Amino acid sequence: MKWSPSSNRAQGDVSRVEAPVTLRGYLLCVFAAFGGILFGYDSGYISGVLAMDYFKQEFGHPGSKDPSAYKGYLYDTWQKSLITSILSCGTFFGALAAGSLADWIGRRTTIILGCWVFSAGVVLQVASTTVAMLVPGRLIAGVGVGFVSAIIILYMSEVAPKAVRGAIVSGYQFFITIGLLLASVVDQGTHSRMNTGSYRIPMSIQWVWALVLGTGLFLLPESPRYHVKNDNLDKAAEALSILRGQPKDSEFIKDELAELVANYRYELENMHTSWLDCFSGGWKPSGNLRRVILGIAMQMMQQWTGVNFIFYYGTTFFQQVGLKNAFVVSMITTAVNVGSTPISFWTVEKLGRRPLLIWGAVGMLICEFIIAIVGTADSGSNAANYCLIIFTCFYIFFFASTWGPAAWVVIGEIFPLPIRAKGVAMSTASNWFWNFVIGYVTPYMVDADQGNLRAKVFFVWGATCTACVVFAYFLVPETKGLSLEQVDRMLEETTARTSAAWVPHDTFADQDTRNQVEKAAAVGGAEHHEEKV
Repeated sequence: MKWSPSSNRAQGDVSRVEAPVTLRGYLLCVFAAFGGILFGYDSGYISGVLAMDYFKQEFGHPGSKDPSAYKGYLYDTWQKSLITSILSCGTFFGALAAGSLADWIGRRTTIILGCWVFSAGVVLQVASTTVAMLVPGRLIAGVGVGFVSAIIILYMSEVAPKAVRGAIVSGYQFFITIGLLLASVVDQGTHSRMNTGSYRIPMSIQWVWALVLGTGLFLLPESPRYHVKNDNLDKAAEALSILRGQPKDSEFIKDELAELVANYRYELENMHTSWLDCFSGGWKPSGNLRRVILGIAMQMMQQWTGVNFIFYYGTTFFQQVGLKNAFVVSMITTAVNVGSTPISFWTVEKLGRRPLLIWGAVGMLICEFIIAIVGTADSGSNAANYCLIIFTCFYIFFFASTWGPAAWVVIGEIFPLPIRAKGVAMSTASNWFWNFVIGYVTPYMVDADQGNLRAKVFFVWGATCTACVVFAYFLVPETKGLSLEQVDRMLEETTARTSAAWVPHDTFADQDTRNQVEKAAAVGGAEHHEEKV
């Protein structure tokens, strides 16, 4: 498996729980990560559109004295906040609804449905000429993105082989960065047009990504764990056969299916699948409540890194602090984002989730405090502007290679099968809730007629990144190199700070077999006793 980054975690005596990874199976799982383009492009194009002169003239109103206005035309701060953040509001509700849908109609079908909903929102956005029409379009598109963003992570985590699961799920973040870069490039190519094409071209291109993802998923199998959950073992074996590149009756497929079934039976003895069950078990390491809070907090912390401030408002912010060629600088930052993310494909498996999250947050907070200190001490100077550009790029490098992918990887791994769809959905909804909060509040923090923090806003992001370090050290377990079923066992037997040393020592299938033998022996003993009597 030299062609892929795989985990180096010790496997004890239970290494043969999955078939060896094949290139075909790897690529099948990777395709699902394409859904990140919807997230990235839809989040990124609005930054450039808001800075376009024609958009300011078409959607704004005259009389503004803001230096970034076009001939006095500009939208209000509340409109800027609403246009940007309403997408996240839609994705919040879409992600929550997707948790139940994925258990009802399947993971793959929910993603395809999300593509259709997203497309309807794109139509409204392209047709809009006023804020009143643009906002509902972004809201509806957001619901579709919520479906996709929540269930893509769930789907990839359930179909990916354990040895490369982190790398595959990191691919989702990589496609997010590609979406952001594509949005920046398209904005750069159309921003000088003084007609509706300036903003309608970037908006309409969104539909292409939904078409590719929705069509491609028809060629992929449903999650085998979804089939196990619905007691459809033949379909589960068939899906595993396609994903692992092994015959349906091979020993590898039989062993893995037996483990999935045994684990699901074990979990059902202790929990059910309702929303209330997501909050059972208390704060003990294996409790559902602890896992749900961990997932929700993980996505909250990812947003608290402040990186979406750059991707949502970077172009307008760079204009406000006096940088020339703000569109070019924005393209540079998104290019750094794309170039840095693939590093995580290797590090997330070799170094693990915990080190990436801890040291990534340390790197980000250092960059943010440097930007804030220099920008405050020497505001508006060339030195401060160069510092802003350089350390913003370093800041994005640390995010893209650590928190960007690793946060998605962890939430896809920590939930047991009965509540996995709902747990991932709530975690993703948390991402979008805080995305909405940050997207809505930030303009009031930095706009000249509001908070006018300028570079001082990075003091806020530096403080929140410090909280990310503490959170990752004390609460995030190490899950690299384990099957989702082994993660369940590890969480029952260890704590976050000692989890990296845990080695698999048993399988649910072996335990299920022992339990059945013991029950049979007990029944046989009882019958023998009755015969003697």
